[in-house]
Amino acid sequence: MSFKKQDIYKALETITAPGEGKSLIENNNVTNVVTFGDEVEVDVTINNPTLQAKKKIETEISKAIKTNVGEQITVKVNVKVAKPAPKENPNLIKGKPIPNIKNIIAIASGKGGVGKSTITSNLAISLAKMGFNVGVLDADIYGPSQHIMFDVEKAKPLSVQVDGRSKMQPVENYGVKLLSLGFFTNPNEAVIWRGPMASKALKQLIFDGNWGELDFLLIDLPPGTGDVHLSIVQALPINGAVVVSTPQNIALADAKKGVAMFQQKNINVPVLGIVENMAFFTPEELPNNKYYIFGKDGAKNLAEDINTKFLGEIPLVQSIREAGDVGHPVALQNGTILEKSFHDISKEMLAELIQRNENLPPTEVVRITTMSGCSAVKK
Repeated sequence: MSFKKQDIYKALETITAPGEGKSLIENNNVTNVVTFGDEVEVDVTINNPTLQAKKKIETEISKAIKTNVGEQITVKVNVKVAKPAPKENPNLIKGKPIPNIKNIIAIASGKGGVGKSTITSNLAISLAKMGFNVGVLDADIYGPSQHIMFDVEKAKPLSVQVDGRSKMQPVENYGVKLLSLGFFTNPNEAVIWRGPMASKALKQLIFDGNWGELDFLLIDLPPGTGDVHLSIVQALPINGAVVVSTPQNIALADAKKGVAMFQQKNINVPVLGIVENMAFFTPEELPNNKYYIFGKDGAKNLAEDINTKFLGEIPLVQSIREAGDVGHPVALQNGTILEKSFHDISKEMLAELIQRNENLPPTEVVRITTMSGCSAVKK
């Protein structure tokens, strides 16, 4: 006998979706129909998970097709049950993403002195060299350093009018846009602020900055898991976090806490991976020698233990420190081992980010509305 696929869809319009009050077609329950000769295969998704509901819909579909299209048709029905929508966390409030900024990545460390700011600046430059539009927000309120690393220590962001509002124009160098508290403070004076003052300053840098179109905004967070970190996840929709550590046990213990902070259910920021900085020392005169001053493979083993991606390692090399001090990060070099190391880590981070964006829902602003959001990490 002869029939068209449209005849099958018309027959399925006579069946009501279980518990929906609409037809299978109107409610988009039918996901696919395949016809071959006198055979018809129908894929259908329903919300009712009971065996009774599955059997009923199979019987009704087969009967409707045979009655309205042809008795000789062989009907096969594949029934799937839709996954229930996840329950909303009562401590989370949804917010709107920031226009024109596609991906926001937090660079964090549980412990100070592990080279987090160095990693941030070089990742930013590596991404810019790949052709991306990149910005850096120096959120290390008490020890800003990105303005030094980008050789714009004496620059001042200009005020520009955008849609009738006065905004700060980020300082740009090496193809990266930058805003830092270091532009507005006296380098010879300590920043002595309580948490609310630091949070207010951060929000001004974030929302009063004229960032324009960005593929990536990297946020250089201060060490630890305190007020600034909570302020950032409350204010911005973070796509993912990168945690930096050295191989030594005392740094790894704090790095583990840093990962745990982002993974708390009231924060729920995906951790893209861990970078091991100062992985080994190689003297310039002995390029084939490696000395594991702070231990060996500590961050790599930690990544395996907590099921997090190991993004790569950076050696302890004098030229990295020197380049940062003079405001010319080593990622600006071409064809060197160090430039390749940061390039490879950037590629690994991008791969994890692409996978995160494919498998997880769009990022939302997280606002912690109860003290449970600030609870200590359980060991």
